[in-house]
Amino acid sequence: MSKRDYYEVLGVSQDVSEKDLKKAYRRVAMKHHPDRNPDDKASEEKFKEASEAYEVLSDSQKRAAYDQYGHAGVDPGQGGMGAGGFGSFSDIFGDVFGDIFGGGGRGGRGGPSRGADLRYTLDLSLEEAVRGTSVKIRVPTLVSCGTCKGSGAKPGTQPTQCTTCGGVGQVRMQQGFFSVQQTCPNCRGKGSMVSDPCRDCHGQGRIEETKTLSVKVPPGVDTGDRIRLSGEGEAGADGGPAGDLYVQVSVRDHEIFQRDGRNLYCEVPISIVDAALGGELEVPTLDGRVKLKVPSETQTGKLFRLRGKGVAPVRGGSAGDLLCRVVLETPVNLTGKQKELLREFQASMKGDKNSPRQSSWFEGMKNFFGDMKI
Repeated sequence: MSKRDYYEVLGVSQDVSEKDLKKAYRRVAMKHHPDRNPDDKASEEKFKEASEAYEVLSDSQKRAAYDQYGHAGVDPGQGGMGAGGFGSFSDIFGDVFGDIFGGGGRGGRGGPSRGADLRYTLDLSLEEAVRGTSVKIRVPTLVSCGTCKGSGAKPGTQPTQCTTCGGVGQVRMQQGFFSVQQTCPNCRGKGSMVSDPCRDCHGQGRIEETKTLSVKVPPGVDTGDRIRLSGEGEAGADGGPAGDLYVQVSVRDHEIFQRDGRNLYCEVPISIVDAALGGELEVPTLDGRVKLKVPSETQTGKLFRLRGKGVAPVRGGSAGDLLCRVVLETPVNLTGKQKELLREFQASMKGDKNSPRQSSWFEGMKNFFGDMKI
């Protein structure tokens, strides 16, 4: 069975906090715990799946590796609740009945199973995301061992039936009044044993390998979009089919533009003179520079729309717009002559005729303080 995305298993987003992660795990674990759902294989698998997801995501180092490489970046087979067993209520909630219920998994008989899906985070510039590109990535994964063809047994030999469980993959244990069915500790649920393991994969049937893959990124992708590469995930256990690789797009911040869906935004500094008298400014777009006409008496913060200069969505449709926000820039490093000219200009100003917003604001302030009773 293919492994689902750990965040999806717990029903949380990738930026979830440790506190909310724990709450989500407890909610899923309580719902699907085997002791509350006896003989329900579906609930049992969901519980083990949630336990494995929480074991990885609650560890900061494992979580960082998983965020970068998906299932290939972590090894859930090494200990912990995700390694084939399941914890009792005491493991999750501190329940006093934990010693009664005990631990130990209830796995079904093993066999060929689909490999885990993998995830790779691909960082792109805004230009690459908007125009599309082709990139090569290196992904660590598990591939089928070529020496033993995935069987785990030395060439010329075959796995033998497990003598502990008789090939069933499960054993029944008595714990006081309770009879608990558990995954066979000898064959770990496979039902067979490799007595003479392959020298290359040491009986696992799979070996670690870093693959170099070419990824074609379509134009218009944005942060959060995923590109699926079928069959490029982990090789399946016991000769099962490979999972898929999901390339998750992450677009880096741009020094000029901010993207919001189909539209782009940027700030354009403008001088006092250009704002007052009007003029023509040169502004950047992803296709090059264009001229922007600024009318006289333009106020800071005004938005100008350049239609069709945004982004064409990856799923089709017309390109959005570029919205330029003009920001009035106060001149600095003035000479004595320039300061003198500004003072003359200030003296020539005639109150609300030249600065209506300022006059209105001061009038409102006087009314405000006039209404206050001190």
